[in-house]
Amino acid sequence: MTKVNVHEAKTHLSKYLARVKKGETIILCSRNEPVAELRPIKRRRLKRRPIGLAEGEFKIPPEFFDPLPEEIINAFYGESDEDAT
Repeated sequence: MTKVNVHEAKTHLSKYLARVKKGETIILCSRNEPVAELRPIKRRRLKRRPIGLAEGEFKIPPEFFDPLPEEIINAFYGESDEDAT
């Protein structure tokens, strides 16, 4: 991570943007006090994400599909076991 004062950043903006494009983070400072951060933005995926990349790496046990216990269902609605009685 590099710290740069605003005047330096304005003077050499293209150079710092090239570094950001490569993945570096630049901290912009005003009178040596950090005020902003230049960092790369995540690029959007151009291709659709493939399906099934983790196939065979884990198994879902049959009990995963069992109904939830009453106390867990109540917790979703902000109720506790004491509220039910």
